[in-house]
Amino acid sequence: MIRVLVFDVGETLIDETRIWTRWADRLGVPRGTFLGLVGGMAALDRPLRDAFELVRPGFDLDAEIAAWRADDPAGLRENFDQDDLYPDVRPGLGALRDAGYRLIVAGNQPPQAYDALAAMNLPVDGVHTSAAWRVEKPEPGFFAKVSEVAGHAPEAILYVGDRLDNDVLPARKAGMRAALLRRGPWGFLHAGRPEADQADLIVDDLTELVTRLG
Repeated sequence: MIRVLVFDVGETLIDETRIWTRWADRLGVPRGTFLGLVGGMAALDRPLRDAFELVRPGFDLDAEIAAWRADDPAGLRENFDQDDLYPDVRPGLGALRDAGYRLIVAGNQPPQAYDALAAMNLPVDGVHTSAAWRVEKPEPGFFAKVSEVAGHAPEAILYVGDRLDNDVLPARKAGMRAALLRRGPWGFLHAGRPEADQADLIVDDLTELVTRLG
């Protein structure tokens, strides 16, 4: 029986559209072009950094983030806030918590993401990031940490994310259940792949997840 639900962040709880459009503006390319490149990287199983490299060969992401911070210290820049939450997140999490599930947020995120998520006061029992754990998905160590903070055996945990490679497949390998959320570029693309049959559930939003879990 599932006791704990653990949620990825980007394109699971957070709509990243504003992040990518701000990056397009920063790089001086049309927003549609950069969003298309992000989708292309998802379709080709290439890292996101390649989208920046295509726009600006030799691009140094870390240096650009530092320069952007200096130029716009009070802005969101590459980060997110509560306005980026998908509209189903608060009611969906609330319904799942009312149903008796323990809820945890844990995803591949930089250090500053913890404060942003904590400030949202989501109805969850804990927020964790790869930066704090010093291990990223899909590494087995990440999912070992998930099981540790969940306080339950892997088979009692359902990991919810938008990707097969980072979420569903490594969670299943760790002995957990897994739900594939069909939104964001990876979510739609990965839901159509044969490996998607390894997900215990494929849902379009958290409202559907509430219904499917019963």
